[in-house]
Amino acid sequence: MITVYSTPTCVFCHALMAWLEQKNIEFEEKDLSDEKIREKLEKKYRREFKSVPITEIGDELIEGFNRPAIKRALKKL
Repeated sequence: MITVYSTPTCVFCHALMAWLEQKNIEFEEKDLSDEKIREKLEKKYRREFKSVPITEIGDELIEGFNRPAIKRALKKL
């Protein structure tokens, strides 16, 4: 399962999601500007997040639009 945590105004978030769509990779988008979603993510990872996008791929968490890290994580799925 792939989840992209983004915000509506994040250019890098939209670039990441467009890239995933071009690769025909299914993902779920969650709006991190929603306080409940942010609190749940921060509780799960026991840390505060200051930037987006944040991508969960399996049990890996990748901050930013880091293509090499995302590609490595996708290969593990």
